Amino acid sequence: MTGSLQIKNDKYYLVLNLTQQGKRRQRWISTGLPVKGNKRRAAQLLQETLQQYQQQSGILPSSIRFSDYIRHWLEQVRRRVDEVTYQGYETLAKCHILPYFDRSGLLLQQIARADLQAYLDEKASDGRKDGKGGLSPKSIRLHKNILYQTLNEAVKNGLITSNPCQLLDLPSVPRYEASFYTHEQLKALLQAAKGDPLYPLIQIAILYGLRRSELLGLKWDSIDFVQKTLTVRHTVSKVTKAVAKDKTKTASSYRSFPLTEEAALIFRQLKAEENRNRRLMGAAYQENDYLFKWPDGRPFPPDYVSHHFSRLLKNHDLPHIRFHELRHSCASLLLNSGFTLKDVQEWMGHSDISVTANIYGHLDIARKQTLAASLTGLLQSGDDDRR
Repeated sequence: MTGSLQIKNDKYYLVLNLTQQGKRRQRWISTGLPVKGNKRRAAQLLQETLQQYQQQSGILPSSIRFSDYIRHWLEQVRRRVDEVTYQGYETLAKCHILPYFDRSGLLLQQIARADLQAYLDEKASDGRKDGKGGLSPKSIRLHKNILYQTLNEAVKNGLITSNPCQLLDLPSVPRYEASFYTHEQLKALLQAAKGDPLYPLIQIAILYGLRRSELLGLKWDSIDFVQKTLTVRHTVSKVTKAVAKDKTKTASSYRSFPLTEEAALIFRQLKAEENRNRRLMGAAYQENDYLFKWPDGRPFPPDYVSHHFSRLLKNHDLPHIRFHELRHSCASLLLNSGFTLKDVQEWMGHSDISVTANIYGHLDIARKQTLAASLTGLLQSGDDDRR
C-alpha cells in the first residue's frame, strides 16, 4: 500500500493506492489543511493514515526489509501448497536467500533487477554449501522462482509497482539425458542385491519404472491379487522430513499396471514376511499398510533407499547411478523392445509426452535407427534376390 499528497482547491488531499482482491483503486481523503504552511503537517498525516490502514488490513509496511517480506511470503504460501513443496521453498530460503538479503539490509522498495541478478550470479559461481563451486542452472531457476513469487505478491499487495524479477538473465539448462543400466547391468545388479533389504524394492522398480515416492507409497490396497492389478495411488516424499500423501505427483501419475506373476510372487513373499515379523515383534511391531519396511514395521525412509542403494553399487563395483535411474532403465528396456514414446509416457505416468521426449528422445532415435537398419537390410535382401 502506498500513498501521496495531492492539491485540490488549494487544500491537501491524501491519495491512498489500495489493492483489494488483486484490483487497484485510489481513495482520496480530504485533510482540510490549506496548502500554505501545512506541507509538513500534511506529510505527517499521510504517514499516520497509511500506518493505520496497514494495521487494520494486516498489510505490511512498504518500508519492510526484503528478507522479512520473504519470510512473510513463506508464511502465506504455506497455506496454498503441499508440505513437500513448502519444505523445498523453506530450505532454499533459509540456506541461501535469507542469509544473503539479511546481510544486504535492502528494503523491499529498494530491490532492483541488479540486486537480484547479483544474487543469482553469486549462487551460479559459488553457491554450493560444500565450497565446490556454483549451483546448477536448474537450481538457479528454483531460486529465481521463489524471488519471483515473493515480489509478485508484493505487486499484488500494492507495495511495489512492478516485479524486477521479470528481466533476469538465467543460465541455460542443458538438455537432460537420462543415465540408465543396460539389460546385462540390470542382471548383475539383481544378482548383487539378493538378500539385501532393498532387493524386492529394486525388483519392482525395474519391472514397473516407478518413482521412489511411488514405490515407498505402495500400500496393500494398491495390490489386487484377484483382478491382477497394481495401482499407484499413494506417495511418500521428503525434502527435510518424510511426507505421506494419498495422492500422486500428477493426475496422470495415478495409474494401474497389470500384476505380473513375478510381481505377484514378490508381493506374496512380502506379505508372508510381514506376518512373520508381526508375530516375532509382538507389541513392538508398528502397524501400517506400507509394503516396503523394516522388520519392526517402520516404513523405509526415502533417504535410506537412496543412500543404501549407492552403497550397494559401490560394494559390488557396479557403475554408479541414482536410484531414480532404475526408472530410466525401465524406459530404456521398453524403447529397445520396440515400444513407442507414447507407450513409455503412459507407463511412466508423464503428464505430457514432451516430458517423455525430453528425457528419452535420444533413446528413441537409437531405436528408430535400429528399425531403419532392419528395413534397409530387407531392401538389400530383395535386391540380392533379383540379381
